[in-house]
Amino acid sequence: MSGTLEGKVAFITGAGRGIGRAIAESYGMAGASVCCVARTLSEIQSAAAAIEARGSRALAVAADVRDLGAVGEAFDRTAQAFGGIDIVVINAGVITTNVPVESSDPRMWRETLETNLLGAYYCARAAIPHLRRRGSGKMIMVGSGLGHRGRSGGSAYSSSKAGLWMLTRVLAQELAQYQISVNELVPGPVRTSIGTSAGAVVGDTPLAETEWVKTPVDVVPLALFLATQPDVGPTAQSYSLMRRDG
Repeated sequence: MSGTLEGKVAFITGAGRGIGRAIAESYGMAGASVCCVARTLSEIQSAAAAIEARGSRALAVAADVRDLGAVGEAFDRTAQAFGGIDIVVINAGVITTNVPVESSDPRMWRETLETNLLGAYYCARAAIPHLRRRGSGKMIMVGSGLGHRGRSGGSAYSSSKAGLWMLTRVLAQELAQYQISVNELVPGPVRTSIGTSAGAVVGDTPLAETEWVKTPVDVVPLALFLATQPDVGPTAQSYSLMRRDG
């Protein structure tokens, strides 16, 4: 892992814990300078300190991805601190409701889409000028299998992740001419602070019996793979760690 991202600058949302933090620390260990972004400053300061303790540069910027101005400022601060941006991991996400549409809370439904989809759009939009200045780049969207197949009770989350997958494909087409790849990383069920899919079921079978329920560190190899592909490499692809279809 050491040196594979030497000289690169990575910007990672949701980097204070879970999947985002695992990716941030792994990129730092691979030699990248890393900006850790999340709403809770203490968590991203801890992540940045862990990266710096291993010899890489890190920056902690508190920002809510639903705030367009804050997102733009976070990208600008990163570019100013490290001289540019090469890799963007759009990972911040929430699961706010898991009930049928009829009994769902419209405010929670809206919050899910604002974080998971609108926030991703804000980050992608702000990232593009910085990646273009570098002449190439990688954008990695952390999606979900539920964005490909859906699940009863998960309308808000599934819809937001389905939109993220389509955004990935559209961005890939728009940015290919600039040697910027845009791909989706689908972790499958992972035990994190926003919940785990381990208790979910497929038919009458608990998902934990049919699926690999991962820790955040298990997602790292695929995140490194996507960050280290050639400039003219795969784009508009969905890479999944799930064992089941979707």
